Amino acid sequence: MSGASSGAPLRVLVIGGLGLNSAAGGREHAMAWAAARSPRCEALFCAPANGGMPGTPVPPGTDLVALCARERIDLALVGPDAAIEAGIVDRLTAAGVRVFGPTQAAAELEWSKSYTRAFCDRHGIASPRSASFTDPDDAIAWATRAGFPVVVKADGLAAGKGVLLPDGEAATEAAIRSVLIDGAFGTAGARVVLEERLVGEEVSLLAFCDGATAIAMPPAQDHKRAYEGDRGPNTGGMGAYAPAPACPPALAASLAASILQKTVTASAAEGRPFVGVLYAGIMLTADGPRLLEFNCRFGDPEAQVLLPLLDTDFLDVAEACCTGTLASVDVRWWDGAAVNVVLAAAGYPGTVRTGDRVEGLDIVGAHTGVLVFHGGTRRDEASDVVTTAGRVLSVTGLGASVAEARLRAYDVVNQLSFEGMQVRRDIGWRALARTTGGYAASGVDIDAGNEAVALIKTAVESTHTPAVLAGVGAFGGVFDAKALLTLHEPVLVASTDGVGTKVALAAEAGRLSGVGRDLVNHCVNDVLVQNARPLFFLDYVASAHLIPGEVAAIVGGMAAACRENGCALLGGETAEMPGVYHDGHVDVAGTLIGMAERSDLLPRPGIAPGDLLIGLGSSGPHTNGYSLLRRIFAGLPLSAQPEPLDRPLGDALLEPHRSYLPVLGPLLDGPLGPKVKGLVHITGGGFQENIPRVLPEGCGAEVALDSWPVPPLFQLIRSVSGLPADELYRTLNMGIGMIVIVAAEDAAGIAEGMRTPSWVIGRIVADPERAVTLV
Repeated sequence: MSGASSGAPLRVLVIGGLGLNSAAGGREHAMAWAAARSPRCEALFCAPANGGMPGTPVPPGTDLVALCARERIDLALVGPDAAIEAGIVDRLTAAGVRVFGPTQAAAELEWSKSYTRAFCDRHGIASPRSASFTDPDDAIAWATRAGFPVVVKADGLAAGKGVLLPDGEAATEAAIRSVLIDGAFGTAGARVVLEERLVGEEVSLLAFCDGATAIAMPPAQDHKRAYEGDRGPNTGGMGAYAPAPACPPALAASLAASILQKTVTASAAEGRPFVGVLYAGIMLTADGPRLLEFNCRFGDPEAQVLLPLLDTDFLDVAEACCTGTLASVDVRWWDGAAVNVVLAAAGYPGTVRTGDRVEGLDIVGAHTGVLVFHGGTRRDEASDVVTTAGRVLSVTGLGASVAEARLRAYDVVNQLSFEGMQVRRDIGWRALARTTGGYAASGVDIDAGNEAVALIKTAVESTHTPAVLAGVGAFGGVFDAKALLTLHEPVLVASTDGVGTKVALAAEAGRLSGVGRDLVNHCVNDVLVQNARPLFFLDYVASAHLIPGEVAAIVGGMAAACRENGCALLGGETAEMPGVYHDGHVDVAGTLIGMAERSDLLPRPGIAPGDLLIGLGSSGPHTNGYSLLRRIFAGLPLSAQPEPLDRPLGDALLEPHRSYLPVLGPLLDGPLGPKVKGLVHITGGGFQENIPRVLPEGCGAEVALDSWPVPPLFQLIRSVSGLPADELYRTLNMGIGMIVIVAAEDAAGIAEGMRTPSWVIGRIVADPERAVTLV
């Protein structure tokens, strides 16, 4: 992402700490990475290096002034606050080295919080109400009188952990005593700063500074708390992302002018010109932005998201800061997002476990748009990476959006491991919450739903009778139940079902009206086998993105089937659910309510061995077996017509589910009705699963496979699939959609009374297992 650069080659030193116990972290690795990728970087030294940094490692405790003279260092980049507070910038500058970082005096904005509050008061920078103390009793008295919750801060540097957030008066008193009396933060807590505890969203706004000019970076957001949901103790940072949607460009520009540029200008006026990175932690409260704190260097892990987004050569920018020429540099940023996730050691932010081998680093190179920055690591004698500190690694994902960058980061995080690894799994969750763009941007089009309702209204209302008291547009369908009064012992019978994957085939063919018929007729048949007659139907249509015309076609088919079956379509639900359904997929389901006389319910007692099975032809596969059928015919266009089909494949597969009410209703209501012992709807599970539903204990069934003419589609399926009969007849209806169970002596009369082609396809046999045998 780095843009073109110009200028003389530079020998660069990245300073990660001073003294024998110093250590470079993820921030310093990011700075070294950014320097190393510059074409101007002739040589790179890291003092000290960790287990992943590029360049020449410098042993801890090295005299850096002497090193700069010996290695002819042109530019030093200072990372940690402690090194700045210790005056390394002043010493190197006095030795003639250009240093990207503020002097000790300019950096008092960070290493003394009480100084910062006084500075803000002098220059009108909005901040929380505060006071500082060295006496614990005075501090406790002020907190008690304040009348608002307070934050307890160590005045000095505490590695990003010197902030306590007590809840209640007792906890506040305990926090003050822990800092001033118990020395919780060492010498950094010799003075305590009490501040008004603000409520709002916190953003980090950083700027490159050359002593006169401040050029802001994209706003970032850090995750300070140890645990998901922003819970637990404060840490140095468990992850970050940029840009932060909570701080849009107009607000960021306003804050850059009112806080960052104002601070740089005021610091220069007070004789402390600020060079390097000025970091403002800002709380966006209901009363306006408030400055929480200044840092005088890159944040960690903010550096790990901001430097990868920098599209201008980092060394050009750093050198311009040192020479006072920043205003002449075109500082550009990549138009994308970065998300960083920290991998911390067990025990962090307290006493941490170290010395564990890091696994999985060899896979990083295979992932595009992901960077891994080392923090608490070193190389052992075998060159393996082992843990040395609390924040071990930080993984940065880059993408066109926070969502994409986050996915890339966690994809790599999930492949890295070490003993006791701690990871927050919610980094960037606030950004995702802010970037929904509203309901429509989530993929839900309310207008499309309203249009669909308007299109289906006429079709639905065409099924209504005076019994429908409220339908489409009401909160719920309302149906007059006085029809039940015509029955001696009325029983309600309900069926809920869906069309399954036949919908996908219908959508592909652009023939969705048939699935509306499928659904209604399927449910009608399900209540019919209990000798119930349909009263009303409720539908459900869902997809990733509603297309009103498709909804109208589906519901229009339902309405037609409802009219044919004499029931009302009350309405139902249309749902748009992006992320639940794949684009182009439609789900169709519904519920039918019917009524029956209790004494007429099927199956009747008396089904016995010797009874016959009369089969009624199906119109096709109906609504079952389409997951298998789509695979069988995956290589064949729907327009094809292989032998022995008598019509195109698509027509055969998409023939709507047959309703048996027109045939069986008059029979069941007539004088032959009592002779029908049971009905079987051949649906999912085929013959083997559905026939036993109506059989009493001790009865099974035999089905003669050659007893009816198998339709051409099922002949083709049997031929090309090579599947055994048991599986075919368990999955598909194979041309029989309904079975009537009657006594042998009644079979001829029943068959004649139905006035539709039928076949005796089997018989009831004695069987303690209630099994169905195909013969």
